[in-house]
Amino acid sequence: VEKKEGKLKGHDDVTIQDLPGIYSLSPYTLEEVVSRQYLVEEKPDVILNIVDGTNIERNLYLTTQLMELGTPVVLAVNMMDLVRKNGDSIDVKKLAADLGIATIEISALKNESTMQAAELAVKAAKARQEIAAPAIFSGEAQAAIDKIENLTAGKVDARFAHWYAIKLFEHEERAIATLKPGKDVLAKAKAVREGLESQFDDDAESIVTSERYDAIAHIVDETVKRSGK
Repeated sequence: VEKKEGKLKGHDDVTIQDLPGIYSLSPYTLEEVVSRQYLVEEKPDVILNIVDGTNIERNLYLTTQLMELGTPVVLAVNMMDLVRKNGDSIDVKKLAADLGIATIEISALKNESTMQAAELAVKAAKARQEIAAPAIFSGEAQAAIDKIENLTAGKVDARFAHWYAIKLFEHEERAIATLKPGKDVLAKAKAVREGLESQFDDDAESIVTSERYDAIAHIVDETVKRSGK
């Protein structure tokens, strides 16, 4: 549950924080709370997101959430030795293009390209370029989130503007307690949320989850080939 700190070999100026393994930034477990709190409050220079290549659909859910934080993200697709052993393949270049972030395949077990992944993260951190939010949501959902984001303009760190807008759309209590947006903003966000809930005939959190998985399914269809398919 605790985060661990270490230095990167050959880089005395680089500190690595190893955060608890999670699948989402929703604050439902202690691991999620610890990781999310660090990412939002400590504002790291880069996030090295290590995902399981044998279960990439589930792992990309967190990847899309991390990208919404506005912090540079480098994706390391781990367990590629098992992916290949299973007769599967992942088009890492296409995956990088679809997500818009630097992506590398690694095998931590066999120590393949792990240092290269770290070096890629250092390079991204030094570039200091904030990444664009991933194109996850459909037109109507994105429009609703954009409206809420406009409501918080100037009231929140620009880096987290898109992420906080999604949290307000979902009416997540922890984010509201942190942001303290005020009654007027909450009332307007509620109107936007209820309008889309009526249109989709679903609750806001379910809409976000469904849209996210739909986008991930499309990315996986384009980048992953499984044996026998």
